[in-house]
Amino acid sequence: QVQLAESGGGPVQVGGSLRLSCAASRNTVSNYCMAWFRQAPGKEREGVAAITSSVGWTYYADSVKGRFAISRDNAKNTLDLQMNGLKPEDTAMYYCAAARTAYWACGLRSDFNYWGQGTQVTVSS
Repeated sequence: QVQLAESGGGPVQVGGSLRLSCAASRNTVSNYCMAWFRQAPGKEREGVAAITSSVGWTYYADSVKGRFAISRDNAKNTLDLQMNGLKPEDTAMYYCAAARTAYWACGLRSDFNYWGQGTQVTVSS
């Protein structure tokens, strides 16, 4: 059973930084397609960043390219999202997700089967 638990959210000022972390059950981060999604009130869920197993290719939504960085630590079974240059439109609930997908098929459009409970990020001026 895959279990995911996010942490690191909170309030932050425009232009600031936050680092989200997702603690995963054993061997999940190294073997699964992992991603961060977000959902703002009244909006659809949006894929933010994904990282493949094995080779560690990364993919980003256009809205966060150059500002966010996804990474994983296989030894610690954690998935991180470093967020810099935060904007008010980054305000959302952020979710960690996992998909049992081969690395060549991993991306933001993969079928993610497992989700964490979310962590709130609020960016204000």
